Amino acid sequence: MSQMKLPKYVSTLTPQRISFAGGGTDLPAYFEKYEGAVISSAIDKYIHVTVKRHSPLFQEAYRLNYSKTEHVNSLEDIENDIARECLRLIPIEPPLYIATTSDLPASSGLGSSSSFAVGLLHALHHLRGERVTAAQLAEEACEVEIRKLNNPIGKQDQFAAAFGGLNHFSFKSDGRVKIDHLVLQDNLINEIFKNSLLIWTGIQRSASGILEKQNKGMADRLSEYADILKATNTFKNMILNPTPNFMGEFGVLLNETWATKKKLESSISSSEIDDIHMSMLSHGGIGGKLCGAGGGGFLFELIDIKHHPRVFESLGDQRAIKIAYEPLGSRLISEVY
Repeated sequence: MSQMKLPKYVSTLTPQRISFAGGGTDLPAYFEKYEGAVISSAIDKYIHVTVKRHSPLFQEAYRLNYSKTEHVNSLEDIENDIARECLRLIPIEPPLYIATTSDLPASSGLGSSSSFAVGLLHALHHLRGERVTAAQLAEEACEVEIRKLNNPIGKQDQFAAAFGGLNHFSFKSDGRVKIDHLVLQDNLINEIFKNSLLIWTGIQRSASGILEKQNKGMADRLSEYADILKATNTFKNMILNPTPNFMGEFGVLLNETWATKKKLESSISSSEIDDIHMSMLSHGGIGGKLCGAGGGGFLFELIDIKHHPRVFESLGDQRAIKIAYEPLGSRLISEVY
C-alpha cells in the first residue's frame, strides 16, 4: 500500500467574533462553579494562516512571519507562545514556515489570538493529512491558550472561531460546552449587522491584565455576573421572538449589559472610551458595548444605517468599520501538493 501523499503548503481562513451577551461568564473561574453562557457571532474579519514545508536551503528549523519575523533552530526558541504550543500539540518535522496576517489590529477585543490558534491548529492538522472537527479544534485551542499557557481567558473565542455563525454557547461546570446554533427569522442577523458599526478606540491592549484582576475580584461581583448571564437568556428570547421594536430593545440591552460589565473591574473602561460611546449615541446610536475584555480595542455600536454617513463623516473609514455576519468557521482555503 502506497503512503498517503501529504501537502507541502496549507492556508486557512478563520473568523473573528462579536460577543453580544454573556462575556465574562465563560471564564473558568466562573463557569466551573456557576456555569456560564455567551451569545456571539462570527464576523467577516479574519485571521489568515499559511503553513508550508520550508526549504532546508535556508538553514533554519522555523521561520515565523507575523507582526515580527522569527528565525530559530529549535521549537523552544520560538517567542510566539501560541505558535510554539500549537507545534508541541500537533508536531510536524521541521523545517517549517508559518505566516499569519489579520484583517484588523490585534489586541482589539475580537478574539484574534484564539482565531490564530484555531487557524494554525487547523493548518497543522491538514499538513499532517488529518481532517479535524470544529469541536476538536476549539478544544485544542483551549488546551493551548488556557491549560498550556495559563492565559486568564475564557472559552468563547475558540468555539466562535472554530464553528462560525451565531451561537448560544453554554459552559458547563465539568468543562463541556453545549452549542445551540441560532437560526433567526426574517434575515434578522443580517439586519443587525446592517445597522452596526465597529468603532476603533485607537487603543491596543493585552486582555490578560484586565482578566487577571477580573478573576481575582470575581467573588465580590457575583450579582453582576448573574445579571450578565441573565442577559444571554433575555437576548436569546429577543432574537428568536423579535418584536417590531427589536432594534430599540436590543440597544437598551447592550447599554445595560455594558454598564453592568464596567462594574466588574475599573480598568474595563475609561473616560475616553465612555466619551466615544456617548458620541456614537449622539450620532444616532441605539446602544453599544466595548468588545472583548475591555481597556481598548473596538466598540460595537448599533446605529441605524441611515445615520452611518454621519459617523463616517465624523470619524472616517480608519475608525468606523462596516462588518457582516459570517456563517462559517475556520476553513481550509488552499492546499498544494
